[in-house]
Amino acid sequence: MAFTGVGFAAATTFWPLLFIAAVGTLNPSAGDVSIFLPTEQAALANTASGHDRTRLFAVYNVAGNLAGAFGALASGAPGLIARVWGVDLVRAEQAGFLLYAAIAFASGAIYVGLGRSVESPVTASAPLRRSRSIVLRLAALFSLDSFGGGFAIQSLLVLWLSQRFHLSLEALAAVFFGAGIAGALSQLVSPVLAGRIGLVRTMVYTHVPANLFLIAAGLAPTAPVAVGFLLLRAALSQMDVPPRQAYVMAVVPPEERAAAASVTNVPRSLAAAIPPLFTGLMLSASPIGWPLVCGGLLKLTYDLLLLAQFRSVPAASIGESP
Repeated sequence: MAFTGVGFAAATTFWPLLFIAAVGTLNPSAGDVSIFLPTEQAALANTASGHDRTRLFAVYNVAGNLAGAFGALASGAPGLIARVWGVDLVRAEQAGFLLYAAIAFASGAIYVGLGRSVESPVTASAPLRRSRSIVLRLAALFSLDSFGGGFAIQSLLVLWLSQRFHLSLEALAAVFFGAGIAGALSQLVSPVLAGRIGLVRTMVYTHVPANLFLIAAGLAPTAPVAVGFLLLRAALSQMDVPPRQAYVMAVVPPEERAAAASVTNVPRSLAAAIPPLFTGLMLSASPIGWPLVCGGLLKLTYDLLLLAQFRSVPAASIGESP
């Protein structure tokens, strides 16, 4: 993480930046797709069970989303600094990556302080020996969801709102700050909902309207309407995250959780990396947000398939009691 921040601050040409983006810890979305995510999920799963685990994942994601929201708000600071103090804009933006590198050392200190109490049990058997089938099925579905999400990553939404409605950098920062706050706080509701209707139904029933709002945003004729639909989408689109993480951790044995988290997260990251290759052409071909429409339709397909395949699979079919 530290090397990624320093690399982005130092590199000034395209190919070095592309290389650092491919091997580093930054990504075009607001979430984490690095090695931290599967290891953190496996560690958290060892500290709670059942509905307590879902609540724990909700708090974990809320903390991350709130930090990301304030980061989105701070992303407008380089432009403000450059305008007020006469600093070169590129230099001001590079300083933000140095701050990112500094945060890496603070994160490292926290990790060191965790000790071995959160480690998963050690096993000599092959990873996913008992849960291979269900994990691969979930990974395939999550990849479809993430492929659809790749059409509406945060950086693409910034580009689309800027080109389509000519919103300023400061306005965009405020929009995605609001979206981040809405997405974060909504996750506190999902454990309550999951306790009433189950993990899978919570994932689907909150995701479907969020994807309909995404499609509506892509077809919106004005900036206020588009921003309104995106904020409504943000208020629902993250409610499936704690139940999804808790479900994966519940249906596998404790010793296979780290492997399951990796297998379900890495393909999601790869799938999300594909759509940006051609979304730029889609945006240049028409003022309508076709990437948002396509992404919403693909994610709706994922919702229906997930409900059909897993609504009757209990969250303790392989792992411990929910």
